[in-house]
Amino acid sequence: MSKNKTLSIHIGLSDKQRTAVIEILNLTLADTVLLYLKTRNFHWNVEGSQFTQLHQLFEQQYEQLDEAMDEIAERARALQGRAAGSMAEFSRLARLKETKGQLSASAMLEELLADHESIIRQLRKDSSAAGECGDAGSEDFLVGLLQTHEKMAWMLRSHLR
Repeated sequence: MSKNKTLSIHIGLSDKQRTAVIEILNLTLADTVLLYLKTRNFHWNVEGSQFTQLHQLFEQQYEQLDEAMDEIAERARALQGRAAGSMAEFSRLARLKETKGQLSASAMLEELLADHESIIRQLRKDSSAAGECGDAGSEDFLVGLLQTHEKMAWMLRSHLR
């Protein structure tokens, strides 16, 4: 068999269904990359009386996001799709917005919380869309991501009280 020949995939999903789910996964990947970079930025640049707590919290969260990025990309590849992989693609696909300028520690918390909540709302829609495409595996996977973001949002929210 030639190295350039792609094996067909027979997993009970049409090419159209797989393509739709791969698109969802790449949008989710782009949002996760942007949130990862934002969280990493805040980890490096947080200041104030809560420095140690927030520095550690942000590190825990960017590590979780790093793991999620890999899982999302691998899910797209498992469906025989291509995972987005450049800053240009991530910038074009991301539904979240980048941070402008230096923020206070509380503003960092608020922005990360708002981003996680935005992703949670989007994942509710995206998991349903994957289910409508007949891809129960991706639906379950996206629900798992949703739960991870819910927990991270809870941790951020607890620091704002």
